Amino acid sequence: MNNVGDIYPKVLAEKKIENIGLLELQTREGWIYPKYMEQICPGLPDWTALNKPGCVKALSTPETAPNGRFLDYPADWGSRAATIIADNTMPYTAVPAGSEGALVAELESAAAAKTPLVMMFWGPHYALAETEVGWIKMPPCKSQDNAHCITPPDVAKIVWSGFGAKWPAAYELLKKLKMNAAEQEQMMLRVDKKGEKLDDVVKEWVDTHEAVWKPWLEAVKA
Repeated sequence: MNNVGDIYPKVLAEKKIENIGLLELQTREGWIYPKYMEQICPGLPDWTALNKPGCVKALSTPETAPNGRFLDYPADWGSRAATIIADNTMPYTAVPAGSEGALVAELESAAAAKTPLVMMFWGPHYALAETEVGWIKMPPCKSQDNAHCITPPDVAKIVWSGFGAKWPAAYELLKKLKMNAAEQEQMMLRVDKKGEKLDDVVKEWVDTHEAVWKPWLEAVKA
């Protein structure tokens, strides 16, 4: 799990909440690039391709020269990328984006203009439903702690500890609930980017995925 701080294990141990299993949503976090970068940096998605002089030069900017530019998370999110770059003496400078919106905007503009870009990102995210990207096979971790190693988090389903007793059918349904990352990204794109109503998007999914959710209901009835 990620972004839960110290409070999650505390309240879980105190049995104020209950972990009812994983959503089985495929999460990803790491370094990405628009797919055309595989022509600019032959050898991608292996991380060693980034060290080749031609790739470094393509990614170099006046701000970072002679290093290549690596677009990082906003500064207040912390920078594991900069640490990993330093761990592996890679000729790159991590440049923080101003915000999540700025990260997405640069990915979109680079993809439109076919300009070189390597950046830190995560999924599911609606931007990945619009732009075909590759995920870099990361360098080996110098340490297994979170500062030196990027491990995609699991997505757990958490309920109030009294949820099952008060709403047993809903409790069993939530335990069965699973989510597909690619489908979620498409729905996120329609809501977050295209401005469609959440209820309309969800209803369409329900109407077209009876084969997915009907067994959940049948299991609850049983």
